[in-house]
Amino acid sequence: MRGALLVLACLVALGGGLVASVGPSAVMALLPGSGDEAGEAHADEGSAPDADQAHAGSAAGGVGDDRIVVTPFQEIIVNITSTTATGRQTTRFLKLNLALAYDNTLPGAANIEERKLFMRDSIQDYLRQLNESDLQGSIGLVRLKAELLRRARAISDSDAPQEFLIADLIVQ
Repeated sequence: MRGALLVLACLVALGGGLVASVGPSAVMALLPGSGDEAGEAHADEGSAPDADQAHAGSAAGGVGDDRIVVTPFQEIIVNITSTTATGRQTTRFLKLNLALAYDNTLPGAANIEERKLFMRDSIQDYLRQLNESDLQGSIGLVRLKAELLRRARAISDSDAPQEFLIADLIVQ
């Protein structure tokens, strides 16, 4: 009895993992009979859904491209501090290439390009305060992006900045 319950629990967990990894619609397409019905529905309707889907995809792509603007910053190189295994403070170089993605339909988006130099200055001030340990791991990257985004929103005086995209982050 316990063995059967264990096998059942494993199968449920496996099914849940499958749904979580590929999505419910992909799992439904894998089930027998569900793929045939979808194929028959598209065959009965002709080529109109394909044209509609292609048009919807291009329209969605066009809206996304027009709404989100990505503006790169010049490469930033600053000194940061590091602590050795013996506890001695040393200096390291941090090289950062990044870009700001912002929504140009939100109020205040026009301020971003004209205040870009002020953002760069604020970013440099923040980076100089960091220790090498502040940038370690994925949590360090998340904190860095969140702090940069907070500063960009404060300087542009808007919620238009959406995300910082980091091309290179090198500590040497």
